[in-house]
Amino acid sequence: MSVVDPSRVAASSALAIPHIDALSVDGSPVNVQDMVHIPASPRRITFTYTGLSLATPERVRFRYFLEGFDRSWSEPVATREAVYTNLGAHSYRFRVVACNSEGLWSESEAVVGFEVEPTVWQTWWFRIGSAALILLLVWCAYLYRLHQLAKEFNIRLEERVGERTRVARELHDTLLQSFHGLLLRFQTVSNLLPAGEPKQKLENAIDQAAQAITEGRDAVQGLRSSTTVTNDLASAITALGAELARGELSPNTAEFHVEVEGAPRDLHPILRDEVYRIAGEALRNALHHAHAQRIEVEIRYDERQLRLRVRDDGKGIDPKLLLKDGRAGHYGLEGMRERAKLMGGKLAVWSELDSGTEVELRIPASRAYEIPPARRRWWLAEKFSGRDRE
Repeated sequence: MSVVDPSRVAASSALAIPHIDALSVDGSPVNVQDMVHIPASPRRITFTYTGLSLATPERVRFRYFLEGFDRSWSEPVATREAVYTNLGAHSYRFRVVACNSEGLWSESEAVVGFEVEPTVWQTWWFRIGSAALILLLVWCAYLYRLHQLAKEFNIRLEERVGERTRVARELHDTLLQSFHGLLLRFQTVSNLLPAGEPKQKLENAIDQAAQAITEGRDAVQGLRSSTTVTNDLASAITALGAELARGELSPNTAEFHVEVEGAPRDLHPILRDEVYRIAGEALRNALHHAHAQRIEVEIRYDERQLRLRVRDDGKGIDPKLLLKDGRAGHYGLEGMRERAKLMGGKLAVWSELDSGTEVELRIPASRAYEIPPARRRWWLAEKFSGRDRE
């Protein structure tokens, strides 16, 4: 006998209970009881799930959501399988809920967590190492480019040395020798003339010609050798300043001071001569034109650059003339800037009327110093020097 009490019959059937049955990776089953670790670069991950319901189980519907990949829950489906392909290295959680035949969704959900392991090139240490390697290669390329530029600059300087030597040789072997031969003939003619005013005038002309030949020989010697043979730029500038001060016609004696900062470095002879000439032009302007009472010269040997600075307390220069490279017919300032440009340096001049003048020359270390700066890696220096020897 059966008894049915309508008051105790539930208004609806029980909710479906979702359950994840299996997880497979590329066809291989995986245990879902613990945290799942999936090898790198899986092509296909399949989740198999079901919903426990005693009333019309064929009408159970499902919705699933893969945290870390999906943006929202899927649409209700009757299939009991979800497939994901080509998942990247990350941590994921697969969640699924079920709906019974009456459209009621389960309050609980079935969850399985898993992690796709990264490939070698997806690991953090590989990325950091790659970034460090790229930076190192860029730095090596930068140093190599600096070495190339310095080498090209030295080649041009050597070409200038060769050109100067050639010009000096041509002047000595042709022009000066010819003038010397003519001078001997004039001297022979002078010896044949009787004493008197014509002979005296000829003797004076011969003396002037001899002096001109001597000056020409000195100029040739200057072309064949460096101005500061000892490579002591400070001593050469000090001697030049003293010589110019002794030749100054002004009754005021200028106070002259040379200061050196940093360890002196060997400079290329041609570049050293150009720096010496720029300093000499600045000193002449301070003494002869500005009538300075005090002149300061600062030579600074930095790791990154060579800096020369000449300051005086003279009359100064009109700023308008600075923009025009000096007065018309005077090429001192223009020549200084041309020399600085040929050396790959920068020349700056600051001045005001009755406020003195400051001249600053900056040359990159890669072009100024014969020996590479200490900041370069010794192994790069050995590599480059070995390549040059080859």
